[in-house]
Amino acid sequence: MELGVKGKTAIITGGSKGIGLATALALASEGAQVALVARGMESLSKAAELIAEKTGAEALIIQADVTSEEDVRRAVSQTVERFGGVHILVNNAGTSAARPFEEVGADAWDADLDLKLYGAIHFSRLVVPHMRKNGGGAIVNVTAIGGKAPSASSLPTSVSRAAGLALTKAMSHDLASSNIRVNAVCIGLIRSDQIERMWQSSAPELTWEQFEVDPKFGIPLGRIGRTEEAAKVISFLVSEAASYVTGTSVNIDGGKSAVL
Repeated sequence: MELGVKGKTAIITGGSKGIGLATALALASEGAQVALVARGMESLSKAAELIAEKTGAEALIIQADVTSEEDVRRAVSQTVERFGGVHILVNNAGTSAARPFEEVGADAWDADLDLKLYGAIHFSRLVVPHMRKNGGGAIVNVTAIGGKAPSASSLPTSVSRAAGLALTKAMSHDLASSNIRVNAVCIGLIRSDQIERMWQSSAPELTWEQFEVDPKFGIPLGRIGRTEEAAKVISFLVSEAASYVTGTSVNIDGGKSAVL
Protein backbone atom coordinates (compact mmCIF):
# COMPACT_ATOMS: atom_id res chain seq x y z
CA MET A 1 0.00 0.00 0.00
CA GLU A 2 1.27 3.44 -0.94
CA LEU A 3 1.21 5.60 2.19
CA GLY A 4 1.72 8.91 0.40
CA VAL A 5 4.21 10.36 2.89
CA LYS A 6 7.16 10.72 0.52
CA GLY A 7 8.65 14.20 0.81
CA LYS A 8 6.56 15.09 3.84
CA THR A 9 8.11 16.20 7.12
CA ALA A 10 7.37 14.49 10.43
CA ILE A 11 8.26 15.60 13.95
CA ILE A 12 8.40 12.71 16.39
CA THR A 13 8.79 13.42 20.09
CA GLY A 14 10.41 10.75 22.19
CA GLY A 15 11.94 9.81 18.87
CA SER A 16 15.28 8.42 19.99
CA LYS A 17 14.06 5.06 21.31
CA GLY A 18 11.21 2.58 21.37
CA ILE A 19 8.02 3.34 19.50
CA GLY A 20 9.23 6.80 18.50
CA LEU A 21 12.36 5.47 16.82
CA ALA A 22 10.45 2.62 15.19
CA THR A 23 7.97 5.15 13.78
CA ALA A 24 10.80 7.33 12.48
CA LEU A 25 12.30 4.31 10.74
CA ALA A 26 8.96 3.36 9.22
CA LEU A 27 8.26 6.87 7.92
CA ALA A 28 11.81 7.42 6.67
CA SER A 29 11.64 4.14 4.76
CA GLU A 30 8.55 5.52 3.00
CA GLY A 31 10.44 8.66 1.96
CA ALA A 32 9.40 11.05 4.72
CA GLN A 33 11.80 13.57 6.26
CA VAL A 34 11.99 13.02 10.00
CA ALA A 35 12.90 15.28 12.91
CA LEU A 36 13.56 13.44 16.16
CA VAL A 37 13.03 15.24 19.47
CA ALA A 38 14.32 13.89 22.78
CA ARG A 39 16.25 15.00 25.84
CA GLY A 40 19.33 12.79 25.41
CA MET A 41 21.80 13.76 22.69
CA GLU A 42 23.64 10.45 22.83
CA SER A 43 20.50 8.42 22.16
CA LEU A 44 19.45 10.90 19.44
CA SER A 45 22.78 10.50 17.68
CA LYS A 46 22.51 6.71 17.79
CA ALA A 47 18.97 6.92 16.43
CA ALA A 48 20.07 9.10 13.54
CA GLU A 49 22.89 6.67 12.72
CA LEU A 50 20.44 3.76 12.69
CA ILE A 51 18.01 5.63 10.42
CA ALA A 52 20.82 6.48 8.01
CA GLU A 53 22.01 2.87 8.01
CA LYS A 54 18.55 1.37 7.50
CA THR A 55 16.95 3.91 5.16
CA GLY A 56 19.68 6.17 3.79
CA ALA A 57 17.80 9.20 5.16
CA GLU A 58 19.43 11.97 7.18
CA ALA A 59 17.29 12.63 10.23
CA LEU A 60 17.27 15.98 12.00
CA ILE A 61 17.97 15.51 15.70
CA ILE A 62 16.86 18.09 18.24
CA GLN A 63 17.71 17.94 21.92
CA ALA A 64 14.70 19.41 23.66
CA ASP A 65 12.40 18.98 26.64
CA VAL A 66 8.74 18.85 25.60
CA THR A 67 7.70 20.35 28.95
CA SER A 68 9.50 23.57 27.99
CA GLU A 69 7.48 25.74 25.63
CA GLU A 70 10.68 27.54 24.68
CA ASP A 71 12.32 24.24 23.71
CA VAL A 72 9.24 23.22 21.73
CA ARG A 73 9.22 26.51 19.84
CA ARG A 74 12.91 26.05 19.00
CA ALA A 75 12.32 22.46 17.84
CA VAL A 76 9.52 23.47 15.49
CA SER A 77 11.55 26.40 14.13
CA GLN A 78 14.58 24.20 13.46
CA THR A 79 12.43 21.65 11.66
CA VAL A 80 10.79 24.28 9.44
CA GLU A 81 14.16 25.89 8.73
CA ARG A 82 15.65 22.54 7.71
CA PHE A 83 12.76 20.99 5.78
CA GLY A 84 10.52 23.92 4.89
CA GLY A 85 7.42 22.90 6.82
CA VAL A 86 5.69 20.32 8.97
CA HIS A 87 3.08 17.82 7.73
CA ILE A 88 3.07 15.18 10.48
CA LEU A 89 3.37 15.30 14.27
CA VAL A 90 3.67 12.24 16.50
CA ASN A 91 3.32 13.20 20.17
CA ASN A 92 5.08 10.19 21.66
CA ALA A 93 7.12 11.58 24.57
CA GLY A 94 6.20 10.00 27.88
CA THR A 95 7.10 7.65 30.69
CA SER A 96 5.16 5.26 32.89
CA ALA A 97 4.22 6.62 36.32
CA ALA A 98 1.83 4.30 38.13
CA ARG A 99 1.17 4.38 41.87
CA PRO A 100 -1.81 4.29 44.23
CA PHE A 101 -3.77 7.55 44.44
CA GLU A 102 -2.67 8.47 47.96
CA GLU A 103 1.00 8.09 47.08
CA VAL A 104 0.93 10.68 44.29
CA GLY A 105 1.87 14.16 45.43
CA ALA A 106 1.31 17.51 43.75
CA ASP A 107 4.75 17.55 42.13
CA ALA A 108 4.19 14.13 40.57
CA TRP A 109 0.84 15.22 39.16
CA ASP A 110 2.39 18.36 37.70
CA ALA A 111 5.33 16.49 36.17
CA ASP A 112 3.14 13.85 34.54
CA LEU A 113 0.65 16.31 33.10
CA ASP A 114 3.45 18.58 31.88
CA LEU A 115 5.10 15.71 30.02
CA LYS A 116 2.17 13.78 28.59
CA LEU A 117 -0.54 16.41 28.18
CA TYR A 118 1.04 19.85 27.95
CA GLY A 119 3.92 18.57 25.84
CA ALA A 120 1.41 17.42 23.23
CA ILE A 121 -0.51 20.67 23.53
CA HIS A 122 2.60 22.83 23.04
CA PHE A 123 3.80 20.93 19.97
CA SER A 124 0.35 20.71 18.40
CA ARG A 125 -0.36 24.40 18.89
CA LEU A 126 2.93 25.40 17.26
CA VAL A 127 2.80 23.02 14.26
CA VAL A 128 -0.84 23.67 13.30
CA PRO A 129 -0.09 27.00 11.53
CA HIS A 130 2.56 25.28 9.41
CA MET A 131 0.16 22.44 8.57
CA ARG A 132 -2.44 24.97 7.47
CA LYS A 133 0.10 26.55 5.11
CA ASN A 134 0.63 23.12 3.57
CA GLY A 135 -3.10 22.52 3.11
CA GLY A 136 -3.42 20.05 5.98
CA GLY A 137 -1.61 17.54 8.11
CA ALA A 138 -1.91 14.71 10.58
CA ILE A 139 -1.29 14.43 14.32
CA VAL A 140 -1.15 11.23 16.34
CA ASN A 141 -1.15 11.34 20.13
CA VAL A 142 0.44 8.23 21.63
CA THR A 143 -1.46 7.30 24.79
CA ALA A 144 -2.10 4.07 26.71
CA ILE A 145 -4.98 1.66 27.18
CA GLY A 146 -5.12 2.77 30.81
CA GLY A 147 -6.53 6.08 29.60
CA LYS A 148 -9.70 4.22 28.57
CA ALA A 149 -9.89 1.70 31.40
CA PRO A 150 -7.78 2.79 34.39
CA SER A 151 -6.73 0.07 36.79
CA ALA A 152 -5.91 0.35 40.47
CA SER A 153 -2.61 2.03 41.30
CA SER A 154 -2.34 3.53 37.79
CA LEU A 155 -1.99 7.17 38.80
CA PRO A 156 -1.08 9.70 37.60
CA THR A 157 -0.43 8.22 34.16
CA SER A 158 -3.94 6.90 33.48
CA VAL A 159 -5.41 10.35 34.11
CA SER A 160 -2.86 12.07 31.85
CA ARG A 161 -3.59 9.54 29.13
CA ALA A 162 -7.34 10.01 29.48
CA ALA A 163 -6.81 13.75 29.09
CA GLY A 164 -4.81 13.02 25.94
CA LEU A 165 -7.76 11.15 24.49
CA ALA A 166 -10.10 14.05 25.23
CA LEU A 167 -7.57 16.42 23.66
CA THR A 168 -7.47 14.23 20.56
CA LYS A 169 -11.24 14.28 20.08
CA ALA A 170 -11.61 18.01 20.70
CA MET A 171 -8.73 18.90 18.37
CA SER A 172 -10.12 16.65 15.64
CA HIS A 173 -13.32 18.72 15.59
CA ASP A 174 -11.57 22.09 15.73
CA LEU A 175 -8.99 21.32 13.04
CA ALA A 176 -11.03 19.29 10.55
CA SER A 177 -11.94 22.36 8.52
CA SER A 178 -8.21 22.91 7.94
CA ASN A 179 -7.80 19.30 6.75
CA ILE A 180 -5.74 18.46 9.82
CA ARG A 181 -6.55 15.01 11.13
CA VAL A 182 -5.99 14.11 14.79
CA ASN A 183 -6.02 10.55 16.09
CA ALA A 184 -4.65 8.57 19.02
CA VAL A 185 -3.18 5.17 19.64
CA CYS A 186 -3.54 3.41 22.99
CA ILE A 187 -0.51 1.30 23.77
CA GLY A 188 -0.59 -1.91 25.78
CA LEU A 189 2.45 -4.08 26.53
CA ILE A 190 5.06 -3.30 23.90
CA ARG A 191 8.70 -4.31 24.20
CA SER A 192 10.59 -1.30 25.53
CA ASP A 193 13.39 -0.40 27.93
CA GLN A 194 10.87 -0.46 30.77
CA ILE A 195 9.52 -3.90 29.82
CA GLU A 196 13.04 -5.26 29.44
CA ARG A 197 13.92 -3.99 32.91
CA MET A 198 10.84 -5.76 34.24
CA TRP A 199 11.97 -8.95 32.50
CA GLN A 200 15.48 -8.74 33.94
CA SER A 201 14.30 -7.95 37.46
CA SER A 202 11.39 -10.39 37.69
CA ALA A 203 12.44 -13.36 35.54
CA PRO A 204 16.12 -13.18 34.55
CA GLU A 205 16.20 -16.96 34.23
CA LEU A 206 13.85 -16.80 31.23
CA THR A 207 14.79 -15.98 27.67
CA TRP A 208 12.86 -13.11 26.10
CA GLU A 209 10.97 -15.61 23.96
CA GLN A 210 9.80 -17.37 27.12
CA PHE A 211 9.03 -14.19 29.02
CA GLU A 212 6.94 -12.50 26.32
CA VAL A 213 4.46 -15.37 26.11
CA ASP A 214 3.89 -15.71 29.88
CA PRO A 215 0.14 -16.30 30.41
CA LYS A 216 0.19 -13.95 33.42
CA PHE A 217 0.08 -11.00 31.02
CA GLY A 218 -3.38 -12.02 29.86
CA ILE A 219 -2.84 -10.98 26.26
CA PRO A 220 -5.27 -12.74 23.88
CA LEU A 221 -2.73 -12.75 21.04
CA GLY A 222 -0.40 -14.53 23.44
CA ARG A 223 2.67 -12.30 23.45
CA ILE A 224 4.07 -8.84 24.13
CA GLY A 225 4.00 -6.55 21.11
CA ARG A 226 6.90 -5.20 19.09
CA THR A 227 7.70 -1.53 18.55
CA GLU A 228 7.51 -2.04 14.78
CA GLU A 229 3.91 -3.18 15.13
CA ALA A 230 2.95 0.03 16.89
CA ALA A 231 4.92 2.05 14.34
CA LYS A 232 2.98 0.54 11.44
CA VAL A 233 -0.35 1.62 12.93
CA ILE A 234 0.94 5.13 13.64
CA SER A 235 2.39 5.39 10.13
CA PHE A 236 -0.95 4.39 8.66
CA LEU A 237 -2.82 7.01 10.70
CA VAL A 238 -0.57 9.86 9.56
CA SER A 239 -0.63 8.72 5.93
CA GLU A 240 -2.85 9.46 2.97
CA ALA A 241 -4.15 5.91 3.30
CA ALA A 242 -6.07 7.17 6.37
CA SER A 243 -7.29 10.37 4.76
CA TYR A 244 -10.87 9.89 6.07
CA VAL A 245 -9.88 8.89 9.61
CA THR A 246 -9.91 11.50 12.37
CA GLY A 247 -11.03 11.79 15.97
CA THR A 248 -10.55 8.13 16.75
CA SER A 249 -8.24 5.93 18.82
CA VAL A 250 -6.75 2.53 18.06
CA ASN A 251 -5.77 0.03 20.73
CA ILE A 252 -2.37 -1.58 20.11
CA ASP A 253 -2.50 -4.11 22.90
CA GLY A 254 -2.92 -7.60 21.46
CA GLY A 255 -6.59 -7.56 22.48
CA LYS A 256 -5.90 -7.15 26.21
CA SER A 257 -8.08 -4.12 26.92
CA ALA A 258 -11.72 -4.70 27.80
CA VAL A 259 -12.80 -1.56 25.94
CA LEU A 260 -12.92 -0.71 22.24
